[in-house]
Amino acid sequence: MTSTVLRAGGWELDLTEHVAVMAIVNRTPDSFYDRGATFALDAAIAAGAAAFDQGAEIVDIGGVKFAPGPPVPVEEECARVIPVVRALAPLGLVSVDTFHPEVAAAAMDAGAAIINDTTGLHDPRMAEVVGAGEAALVIAHSLAAPRTQLPQPHYDDVVAEVADFLRERVSLALSSGVPHDRIVIDPGHDLNKNTRHSLELTRRLAELSELGLPLLVALSNKDFVGETLDRERGDRLAGSLAAAVWCAMNGARIVRVHNVRETVDAMRMVEAIEGWREPAYLLHNTRPEGNE
Repeated sequence: MTSTVLRAGGWELDLTEHVAVMAIVNRTPDSFYDRGATFALDAAIAAGAAAFDQGAEIVDIGGVKFAPGPPVPVEEECARVIPVVRALAPLGLVSVDTFHPEVAAAAMDAGAAIINDTTGLHDPRMAEVVGAGEAALVIAHSLAAPRTQLPQPHYDDVVAEVADFLRERVSLALSSGVPHDRIVIDPGHDLNKNTRHSLELTRRLAELSELGLPLLVALSNKDFVGETLDRERGDRLAGSLAAAVWCAMNGARIVRVHNVRETVDAMRMVEAIEGWREPAYLLHNTRPEGNE
């Protein structure tokens, strides 16, 4: 990976031998996982602060879910996310999940260090807005227009086609003024993809890490985990952790998750196995008298 230090809104995140955890906080009444549990402002702020306390280095705030649904006006989306950004920005890296350039601009003004565009710069103005500021930009692969369905998506080679898409959108971001060290790519598990596509992306993730940019994966509790294991939404933690560990071992450097504490432990264990970090302490079989 050629870009090992991510620069984001005045912060620097060294991903050379480290996997960062990005926590999800949804200020939506209809998010697929928490079903509105953090829609209230106080609940959203508390969840974000708790995520930082549990070891997340990034908190990603969303005001509109990815799935199809009625449009949410820009003003309403701003009203949902901006107060949370202002409250959490002093605590750590805050990301905003949006496809609206106007929301991105307001979020950066409020202290957001990362803009997470799950539509892959569907609106090219997003790259210009981020390029004019200091925030980092996450570019995800997705094919449909925002909040619309792509029935029965087809790929001849999902990994090659995702890689080509990401190369094109990264080129757009660079030409719009977003520096290389402020760009993150996301293959977009489940976004306009079926379960076989998402499994293929996971299995061959190392090919995408060869694009030379920090790689984010958003696997947490997604349908491809549920369909693979026959598990309902609230029973996908084990499968999500297994997928996250596989991805970390194959090049992912940011994992976007709902279950922060468990994922932080999993990533720190990966780092220790890789030899990137020391154990928290050494006691077992280190004393002359033994300590089985």
